[in-house]
Amino acid sequence: MTRMVTMGVDVPRSRIAIALARGHSEVWAGVGHHPTEASPPEVEVLRELAADPRVVAIGEIGLDFEEAGAPHRSVQLSRLHELCDLAVELDLPVSIHNRGAGAELLDVIDAHPGLRGVMHYFALEWDWAQRFLNLGFYLSFAGLVTRPSRHALRDVVRQCPADRLLLETDSPYGNAHKRMGVQNRPAYLIDTAELVAELRGINLDDLGNLESGNALALFSRMK
Repeated sequence: MTRMVTMGVDVPRSRIAIALARGHSEVWAGVGHHPTEASPPEVEVLRELAADPRVVAIGEIGLDFEEAGAPHRSVQLSRLHELCDLAVELDLPVSIHNRGAGAELLDVIDAHPGLRGVMHYFALEWDWAQRFLNLGFYLSFAGLVTRPSRHALRDVVRQCPADRLLLETDSPYGNAHKRMGVQNRPAYLIDTAELVAELRGINLDDLGNLESGNALALFSRMK
């Protein structure tokens, strides 16, 4: 059975994610607040939304220290701590966005015992990967890994423990190399999957089984 998670980046879009999940049995939802949003997260509303049985994660949340016009670092950090508190309280995994904030994210995760989740759209080198893996997190890879220049990222795909590896499209962004200039969509996950299977020396069926097992282990409400 096909399963996918659509993430919310604020309350209105979290509501849309839930509506999609309610209308399509293969879709599940995350409710979250993107770090580049100017307004503060509506934590109480997110708590209410997360009670919906179709919600499997608090996300997308995280830190973005590279986006022009994003809230100040201290503001982002304060908001993220609050959202991680919510995730631990509700026993839901988080989907973490990271741009230029690897060290700070490690500190935040470490400050919240029991926090579990995935580093969304992972794009760093193996030494960073090990640090997040050591904190119990999963790594999720998108179309970026298909770009020929991404040798270090491909090394991470090869070395990532089998039980911590996830794939995503990050639609409508995160295009695979051969689809540059085309709006991304969930169906194009196959582009990333084909390369990841090749890098790990397994076939697509085995990768599919691996990914399904990992997703169900992390997003346990999907079971």
